[in-house]
Amino acid sequence: MAKLGKRTKAAQEIFGTATNVSLEDALAMIKKAASAKFDETVEIAMNLGVDPRHADQMVRGVVQLPNGTGKTVRVAVFARGAKADEAKAAGADIVGAEDLMETIMSGKIEFDRCIATPDLMPLVGRLGKILGPRNLMPNPKVGTVTMDVKTAVEAAKGGEVQFKVEKAGVIHAGVGKVSFDTEKLAQNVRAFVDAVTRARPSGAKGAYLKKVSLSSTMGPGVSVDLSSTASN
Repeated sequence: MAKLGKRTKAAQEIFGTATNVSLEDALAMIKKAASAKFDETVEIAMNLGVDPRHADQMVRGVVQLPNGTGKTVRVAVFARGAKADEAKAAGADIVGAEDLMETIMSGKIEFDRCIATPDLMPLVGRLGKILGPRNLMPNPKVGTVTMDVKTAVEAAKGGEVQFKVEKAGVIHAGVGKVSFDTEKLAQNVRAFVDAVTRARPSGAKGAYLKKVSLSSTMGPGVSVDLSSTASN
């Protein structure tokens, strides 16, 4: 049998066989077990009762976490003229049009969120095969195709999180850092779960929210009692 590392042993002592614990207890265990030399992200995984291969069971959306993500989000904006100036003033890291397209096509993708004005979507559409698999393609449904680039940039910088269900019916996202206090993390988790719950598609049948698990970047996961994730 392979020997367990010190970090794994320590985590096992904290988590034991814990399962379906309250949200606050799960977060306390995750914070206690986090031992990496960097500020680990607290990650949520939600198992949903949907089959995203069917269009009427696709789940996607966006949520503004009340306490932010703790992550510096790099934002790229496709815009020209006054809208380009507006994006830069709002704090966008990269702003451009054809030049930005060429940079992306060369394989240089130095951003975490991509926003575009509607008139530049024909240009951005040519990048679908590059941006799509990375979940970076601007989409009007989550507010990243908009003329209000100022609001979109500020939201992205201020803790807005996009979510999209994967093939297996699972949604993953970061909801804060282990350095956050437990109350702030709990508020973020509940806001995220509430947003996913409200995004329930018309084609979902039976139980929609099946399981919620939390973990840190380097730590094990623990399943959370669903009732404790509901907003008060």
